[in-house]
Amino acid sequence: MSNAEAPPISRDADADPVVSQADRQADHMAAKTVHTAFANTPTRTAGAPASTQAAGASKFHESARAQVSGAATFVDDMAEIKGTLYAAPVMSRVAHGSLLAIDSAEAEAMPGVRAVMFAQDLPGETLLASFAGDEPVFAIDTVQHVGQVIGLVIADTVMQARRAARKVNCTIEALPAVLNVRDALQAQSYVLPPVFVARGDAAQALNNATHTLHGQLEVGGQEHFYLEGQVAYVVPQEQNQWRVYSSTQHPAEAQHWVSHALGVDIHAVRVECRRMGGGFGGKETQAGHLAVWL
Repeated sequence: MSNAEAPPISRDADADPVVSQADRQADHMAAKTVHTAFANTPTRTAGAPASTQAAGASKFHESARAQVSGAATFVDDMAEIKGTLYAAPVMSRVAHGSLLAIDSAEAEAMPGVRAVMFAQDLPGETLLASFAGDEPVFAIDTVQHVGQVIGLVIADTVMQARRAARKVNCTIEALPAVLNVRDALQAQSYVLPPVFVARGDAAQALNNATHTLHGQLEVGGQEHFYLEGQVAYVVPQEQNQWRVYSSTQHPAEAQHWVSHALGVDIHAVRVECRRMGGGFGGKETQAGHLAVWL
C-alpha cells in the first residue's frame, strides 16, 4: 500500500479535513525525525524482512492528532438529540441528619420544569448496585454528607433545572457529624470494616526497642484533577432499552448500576465510552452515579 493509500493513524481523521491536514503535517515531521534518527544505521540486506521493532521508536496515540486539533469528540461535544432534557441535583446542605420532608411544589411550578424525582420514584432498586450495597441512589431517610443527592429536577435547559433545584425545600434535622479522621477513629465510624496485616508481636518489639519515635503525621492527599468532569448522556431506545454515553473507566459497572436502578435486564442497557478527558481511577465507580441519575 502506498503512502497515499494508507489510512490515517487516527480513525477520527476520516472525513475530517482539519484532522486530515494535521495527519499530513505530522507525517512530514515524523519522516524527518525517522530520517535523522536512523541516518547512521546499517542498510538492510536486500530481501531481508522489514523490522517491526517498536522499542525505541516514537508511536502516535490513535487519537492524538484529533485531540490536539480539537476534532476528538467527548460526551459534552456530542450533537444533542432534539428534545434532550437536562437534570440538576437537589443536594443536602447538612453533613448528617434525618430527612423529614421534601417540598418540591415551587420547583415544579417554575418555567421549563418537566419532572422532579426522588427515591420513591425509582422504578428499580433504591440502593446503588455497589459491592457494599449501602449507598442509596437518592437519600431516603438520612443524609450522610454535604452535597449528597436527594433528588433531581429535569427541565428544558440546564439553567432552568439548576434554578428549580435550588427551590426544592428539604427539611433536615441535623445529627452529630464526624468531620475528621480522629473523630472517626474514636467513634469507630469506618467506611469499610478495618483490615489488619500483622506479623509477630509489634507492641513487644517497640517496648524492647533501643530507640522509639513519637509524633503525628497528616497527609492531605487529594484526587487527581481531570479536565473533563463526570458526565453522562442517556438516550432512550425502543422496547425499554437504554443507551448511555459515559465518561467512565468501567462501562460494565455503569451498565450494572443503571439496570438495577431501572429494574431492567442488564442487556437492555448499553454503555459507550469513546474516550475520557482524564480519569486516574476517579471515573471507575463515581461515573456510575451520573449514569444512574440521568
